[in-house]
Amino acid sequence: MSNLVNVPKNGGLTKTKSNTTSNRPLWSNLFDEFFTGNLPSVFSQNFNSGMTLPLVNIKETSDAYFVEMAVPGMNKSDFKIHLDYQLLSIETETQEESVEHESNYTRREFGYSSFKRSFSLPDTVEDGKIKANYQDGILSIHLPKKDEAKQKPARSIKIS
Repeated sequence: MSNLVNVPKNGGLTKTKSNTTSNRPLWSNLFDEFFTGNLPSVFSQNFNSGMTLPLVNIKETSDAYFVEMAVPGMNKSDFKIHLDYQLLSIETETQEESVEHESNYTRREFGYSSFKRSFSLPDTVEDGKIKANYQDGILSIHLPKKDEAKQKPARSIKIS
């Protein structure tokens, strides 16, 4: 489904190249590559829960788009889904706290996890009819197309 575009975190769609003539990388280029490159998954995980940015399946049919996201262990009340100027945002944050009292010490641990995914919707989506459902760890969003955007079946045309 090429019409839905994932909005990158850094806001840019392209990288610019340096105009240096030497083969040695500049320090600024090394820092840029470090912070914009593919970091190991340990850097993109939430350290308390191991939660990474959930992957999304997007499917297009003749009359709708379907977005599915696997996020087990959540409640439907944990999600916030917003539509603002054709930008669909899905976000959640959870906090956990555990306290253990023993004879000589108290151990208290906090956990926090969150994510946000945003997608630019095509103008063909009927935004007043968008529906979301969370069941068995899968968040499903149904994005119906406007009537004029739905694919019409092939038909024969008579020649007069």
